[in-house]
Amino acid sequence: MNTPRRIAIVGANRIPFCRAHTVYADLSNQDMMSAAMSGLVDRFGLKGEKLGDVSLGAVIKHTAQWNLARESTLGSGLAAETPAFDIQRACGTSLESAILIGNKIALGQIDAGIAGGVDTISDTPIVYPDDYRKLLMKSYRARSTTDRLKPWLGIRPRHFKPVTPGVVEPRTGLSMGESCELMAKEWNISRQAQDELALASHNNLARAYDDGFYDGLVSPFMGIEQDNNLRRGGSMEKLAKLKTVFDRSDTGTLTAGNSTPLTDGAGCVLMASEEWARQRGLDVLAYLTYARVAAVDFVGGEGLLMAPAYAVSEMLQQANLRLQDFDLYEIHEAFAAQVLCTLAAWESPDFCRDRLGRSEPLGAIDRNKLNVHGGSVASGHPFGATGSRLIGILSKALHTTNARRGLISVCTGGGMGVTAIFEAA
Repeated sequence: MNTPRRIAIVGANRIPFCRAHTVYADLSNQDMMSAAMSGLVDRFGLKGEKLGDVSLGAVIKHTAQWNLARESTLGSGLAAETPAFDIQRACGTSLESAILIGNKIALGQIDAGIAGGVDTISDTPIVYPDDYRKLLMKSYRARSTTDRLKPWLGIRPRHFKPVTPGVVEPRTGLSMGESCELMAKEWNISRQAQDELALASHNNLARAYDDGFYDGLVSPFMGIEQDNNLRRGGSMEKLAKLKTVFDRSDTGTLTAGNSTPLTDGAGCVLMASEEWARQRGLDVLAYLTYARVAAVDFVGGEGLLMAPAYAVSEMLQQANLRLQDFDLYEIHEAFAAQVLCTLAAWESPDFCRDRLGRSEPLGAIDRNKLNVHGGSVASGHPFGATGSRLIGILSKALHTTNARRGLISVCTGGGMGVTAIFEAA
């Protein structure tokens, strides 16, 4: 095959995203991922069908979930002969999984596959101190009963104190929120601007649900039909009353209202060649046409969540497009401040010249085209699932409106970014 095939998005499905320790508190990653996939299988009549491959991932999972993708696939209703593999690229996991499945389709290696992801904070693995682990392993490796018992003489009460789970960057010791506070200060992003974006996120999500946009994208699960982080009837006044959470001084700007909450959830996307979809009488919603990843030196001074600014710039050069050549922008709202920092960077002559190597700024986008069906601040952010949510939203919007082209941008832990371009069928 000399010419790559077009990568068709046929459909998507997710379960409602729920705040951690609420509705899905007793569920595992596999429970949620299987539910999301089962909904997709049922919607597109795939029960018992063998697909070319499945790529799924989670950021936080137990060691027992080493084969999460395969186990979730076996519980989805697909044929047992459908292979699957796990991946992980922090918050960009399911967008990256879609890129990988898309590449296999384009190269003719497979005709159809599923990409997706999941995460649960409610079922976070609890670990114990490393010296306790070493004690256990020393006992395990011993040859005699005496030698197996000797390490236990060193047991101390401190060994039974769990290590508190935390999502911090090992090289800086800062949480993502603390890192984003530094970015907000660097780019002079105001608290009011962040709250305005957060309010729009909730209002847009509420309107999209009320208009029926999420019908066919979200399967009811555990008695829940909508993301339970959605707040209706919000106002700038209510948001302004919230205290800052990462920098509690007078200069702090990030609050629980303009940041994504810890969230449980799962989502997936059905991708295929045009021929495969046509043979089954399935509509093609959109095509994945370009993708790009980037990383920044966040230890050396660049903002932890600024990599998408670089990835989008490189992707636009490859696609010979301008930033303004899009009808819809799906920019992951890890924090309202992150989105605003990225937009400010694209408008900055200095940043675009010195960091992106451009002769002029990328420029501003039409904010009326940004996250018009709700963003992560409103819906929540199960790390591994967010990319699939964005693909589902954008693909359906491209199929049901006059929009012709859309951009997805996701920042991730570790100073990385994953971006992609989708075009209407």
